[in-house]
Amino acid sequence: MEARVRIIGALVLTVTALAASPGVAQGALGNLATEDGVRGEEIGTVGFAAWKDGFRERAIARGIDAATLDRALPRMDYSEQIIRLDRNQAEFVKPIWEYLDTAVSEARIVNGRAALAANEALLREIEARYGVDRHVVVAIWGLESAYGTYRGTTDTLSALATLAADSRRGAFFEGQLIAALRILQGGDAELEELEGSWAGAMGHTQFMPTSYLAFAVDWDGDGRRHIWGDDPADALASTAAYLARFGWVTGQPWGVEVQLPEGFDYRLADREIERMPRQWAEIGVLGLDGAAVPDHGAASVLLPAGHEGAAFLVFENFAVIERYNTADAYVIAVGHLADRIRGGAEISVPWPRHLGGLAGPERMELQERLTAAGFDTLGIDGKIGPNTVAAIRAYQVSEGLVPDGYGSPALLERLR
Repeated sequence: MEARVRIIGALVLTVTALAASPGVAQGALGNLATEDGVRGEEIGTVGFAAWKDGFRERAIARGIDAATLDRALPRMDYSEQIIRLDRNQAEFVKPIWEYLDTAVSEARIVNGRAALAANEALLREIEARYGVDRHVVVAIWGLESAYGTYRGTTDTLSALATLAADSRRGAFFEGQLIAALRILQGGDAELEELEGSWAGAMGHTQFMPTSYLAFAVDWDGDGRRHIWGDDPADALASTAAYLARFGWVTGQPWGVEVQLPEGFDYRLADREIERMPRQWAEIGVLGLDGAAVPDHGAASVLLPAGHEGAAFLVFENFAVIERYNTADAYVIAVGHLADRIRGGAEISVPWPRHLGGLAGPERMELQERLTAAGFDTLGIDGKIGPNTVAAIRAYQVSEGLVPDGYGSPALLERLR
């Protein structure tokens, strides 16, 4: 499903914040972590000053008034740290078990249940209006800002300007910067309120500026869509409204852990292949209780750690959460954290930690070697996204290996 390679949310804050809140890395609605394969070159402070001069003219041409620019441009500083963070987004570069260890930690589960209890009436009202599972909304809140306790302190305009001036995804981030200036110009936020993640995502649930303009709601009716303050109402409602807008199916799970039959054809573990759970049950794909998974809708088999790890049937709501962040690890973290907050069980199959993971240069080498061998990853960026998974699977089929699409150190060694 190549539509998965799309622009969506963005966060990751700082290295310290990431350790505390790993999901803060792509927040709402605008994913940076696309597998576009373009390596950017840092322009430095001198090039940044020249970029700002050119940007002023482009911003005026797009409707930003001179007074707003006079206030905002002096605030925009270049940050090499932001460029480094952009190159190493945790959801794409860590083995899933390392990511989930922090994303769905016991502390995050306990704090999530407390946040749910403290905002129970509000969350039930939001769920009633938008039809989106309140536990999922709370899980996104938990991953993006540790339930509002760390909403980010990076200057949004500087972050977006740095990334816009960088050559890798400049057009996307310049569009986000224009949107942030529109928020400022329209009076929705004061200049000093525009703070958030290193990637320009803002508020309790980390909305990108364009998504804020398009989807944020004024839940409390005070005439302002205020996602930055201590009151999370507007942010939580905006998150539910966003998910509803992109097709949330009320009552449908994000995914269900399943057991696979002996001799399962791992080529069927492909997001492009969808069947009703009763059809999967006919070939032995069953729930952990040994029964067919209820027919919540068409589903695909997902193997986030290859054939030695847990298997899931994932539904349309998995794809809806992807609108926040395209990384499988992030979507699984949101879904599993929501399940645990609700009182659900841990993932039953142990993760194959013995397989290890690939460091950044190794992931790029894997992509380079796959492409050179005729299995094009459609870009060399060190992020194991759907294009790379498809290339790995094709290579595995050609070599007579289990075609689970998982890029391990052993696979790279074989390519070498």
